[in-house]
Amino acid sequence: MFCWFSFFSKMKTDLELALECAINIYHQYAIKNPRDDFLSKPEFTQLLKETAKSFLTRTLPVRAELFKETDLNKDKELSFEEFTIVLSKVADDAHRIMHGEDRCKPESN
Repeated sequence: MFCWFSFFSKMKTDLELALECAINIYHQYAIKNPRDDFLSKPEFTQLLKETAKSFLTRTLPVRAELFKETDLNKDKELSFEEFTIVLSKVADDAHRIMHGEDRCKPESN
């Protein structure tokens, strides 16, 4: 059986550190309401404003669409799994910026 704890307790690669960082950032904001392990829309907005501001220059309309688009079960909260979609979109946007390409928009690849 594969054990994540032992996997992450060894010398970490850059990717392993990045994954651990993403998980930790999610939990920093998801635990603001201790009843759950989900991000509310205000928690999500605060997370993005404080941790991804250089990639979110189009402000409120994009954040609102991003939340709506990634809340797959429409429960008005983001699970960690749904949050990984946000990470994917922000990473894609960062990659496009690095290559001088058009930025991502909601509902685009």
